[in-house]
Amino acid sequence: MGVLRKLAWGFLVVSAGCSGSRQAVKADAAQPGTGGSGQGQVEAMKASVSGPYVDEELGFEIIRPSDDWQLDATNERTPEGLAIPVVLRHPPSGAQVVLQVAPAVATPTQFAERLTEGLRQQPGFITTDPVPLALSDTAVGFNFQVGDNVHGRVAVREGQEGRVLMMLATWPAQAVAGDIQNVDALIAGIRPLPNRKAVPSKVPQAVRP
Repeated sequence: MGVLRKLAWGFLVVSAGCSGSRQAVKADAAQPGTGGSGQGQVEAMKASVSGPYVDEELGFEIIRPSDDWQLDATNERTPEGLAIPVVLRHPPSGAQVVLQVAPAVATPTQFAERLTEGLRQQPGFITTDPVPLALSDTAVGFNFQVGDNVHGRVAVREGQEGRVLMMLATWPAQAVAGDIQNVDALIAGIRPLPNRKAVPSKVPQAVRP
């Protein structure tokens, strides 16, 4: 089932260690860029923690609630063409969040309903019903459980320019309330950039005779 493969792909990217990382982009234009690889790339990743991570191409930004969240920018795509640009990990709690960006071929509610239906057909998965979220006017989400060891949450909201942002969060079953609040804070910090507005061209006024 295609939707389940998209969701499962997020787990696959996390377990694979996010190969193909790319350099994070800091929103502050005054920050000097460091290209290349090796130590320079490591320093760029460290510098990005103090400001938002911005992806102009896919139209989103991420504001992490704390420096404990490690960000891996990837070039992964599912067989269906779904972009998986970012995976975030919180080593102290074992939580992780996978961001997936999809074309807006359905509303956030429809995406969430399809995901819920697909997961409920899989052995070991238990999900709640999708409910509105305070992230935006159209955001919806649901919780899920995989066996006795993994809990999770899915949040879906409209993105920029015909895209949908899907956040897949997981954490150990023994996580405390503070850890889950930390996950929610990160999800709230993943949001679309304002839509780019076309600059109206200047048309010369007709010259009166």
